[in-house]
Amino acid sequence: MSQAKHGILLALIVLLAGCGPGASLAGDSGPGGPSQSGAGSTPPAVELKDYGPAPELTNQVWLNTDHPLRLADLRGDVILLEMWTFGCINCRHVIPSLRSWYETYQDQGLVVIGNHFPEFSYEADLDNLKAAVADLNVAYPVAQDNDGATWRAYKNQYWPTLYLIDRQGRIRYEHIGEGGYAETEGAIQALLAEPQ
Repeated sequence: MSQAKHGILLALIVLLAGCGPGASLAGDSGPGGPSQSGAGSTPPAVELKDYGPAPELTNQVWLNTDHPLRLADLRGDVILLEMWTFGCINCRHVIPSLRSWYETYQDQGLVVIGNHFPEFSYEADLDNLKAAVADLNVAYPVAQDNDGATWRAYKNQYWPTLYLIDRQGRIRYEHIGEGGYAETEGAIQALLAEPQ
């Protein structure tokens, strides 16, 4: 093998080893730590866009709350809405970060909501969803979206997808898949810092 081909092959191996599923980006400590940006550090600045008004939540079945949540009633709060299903391993990997942000920022005005849209029939069973929420230690509100009404209203296509909705009810940030934890936390902080 020529030296040039050997160098290219070695570069590909290094690239694949460092960027495979579940790998963290440089400066991104990955899911589950007390702060995704690291103690004493500031998450990176994030360019927030305006994707327009967030569609209302119409779900009727909710866990971890005593009544259905509506965005209209949550104006003034920043909403982190996650599209997920409990059988999705990528969704499971994101949950520690969601839990950490919920615990860290709820007193500052962050509301975390999991919208559970099942991929398979066993995920549509409410008892299975309740068991998964308990097993995964999900304390924030979870809406059951078996008919996909919320999923379709957001024109969502992937599990997991995170949406950040500002205090005025507009979608300002979207992240698909795992990773980007420091960036997402930076977006949360930026939206919480915006005036009401």
